[in-house]
Amino acid sequence: MPSTTFRVFRYQPDQGDPQPYHEDFNLEHDDKITLLDAILRLRNEQDGSLAVRYSCRSAICGSCACRADGRTVLACMEQVESLKERNGNGHVQVDPIGNFKPIKDLVVDLRPFWEKFKSVKPFLVPDGAAPQKERLVSKEAMQKIYNESKCILCAACYSECNSLAADPDFVGPAAFAWGFRFAADERDGQRRNRVKLYSGDHGVWDCTRCMFCNERCPKGVDPRDAIEKLGSIAFQEGVTRDKGARHAKAFLISMRTGGKLNETLLVPYTDPIGAPLDTPFALQMLRKGKAPSPLPHKIKQLDEVKKLMKNVKETI
Repeated sequence: MPSTTFRVFRYQPDQGDPQPYHEDFNLEHDDKITLLDAILRLRNEQDGSLAVRYSCRSAICGSCACRADGRTVLACMEQVESLKERNGNGHVQVDPIGNFKPIKDLVVDLRPFWEKFKSVKPFLVPDGAAPQKERLVSKEAMQKIYNESKCILCAACYSECNSLAADPDFVGPAAFAWGFRFAADERDGQRRNRVKLYSGDHGVWDCTRCMFCNERCPKGVDPRDAIEKLGSIAFQEGVTRDKGARHAKAFLISMRTGGKLNETLLVPYTDPIGAPLDTPFALQMLRKGKAPSPLPHKIKQLDEVKKLMKNVKETI
């Protein structure tokens, strides 16, 4: 029977422990035990004060999200032996999810998560009076939002989000995935108002595109893709005054006119008011050969680039 050492994050301010620490537990178990079952055995057999959230144990509720050896997972989905094989040693380190304040052991304060979720208005807001009977939607229309509808609000994407680490007010991947789920629903009447709500400070354009949310999502929701699609809707609805939107538009203009990125266009187009303040620094970079030529340029294959861009589907 295998034996595993679990190095578990402990934080119990109510018990007089003002600082967090890690405590090692050794457990003998069969080779088909999940991380959640192992944690529950530790609590039931070795230390009843160990705090952990869980409910369905079937990868549906999302309550048991935690970090195993630095990777955010659903504890009920992870086999202990697979974790040991991945990290190459005989122990597993278990920590609470990142970017949230611990309350006790593996339990974190998720109130900021739920406030951000509520801020995107995650419900249908149809135009006009309620219909006399149900609103029928085609299978093709629902397929567009199927991926985002799989989100179980486990907050695994928030645990890995670099934008959230840099800006605690960033609305976040899961909330925007739900935002897209309703913005792209043909029964909703607030498409333009939604993308206006999701733009601006701490909005969709503040995503760093690190892709960790896609990589760590246990349900394959791909929230970064939803954020990108919300940006596309913003362009379609003409909501492009935000700096992030202007930055993206500068990329498109650069590619359409020259066939490749013109870096010197980005700053003045993104922030025309603040750009003059960067002029001395830009001139210094030019003198040192560290900046591209500000003169317009075109590649020989510009027509081919334009054809490619024309073939890219920009509508949802």
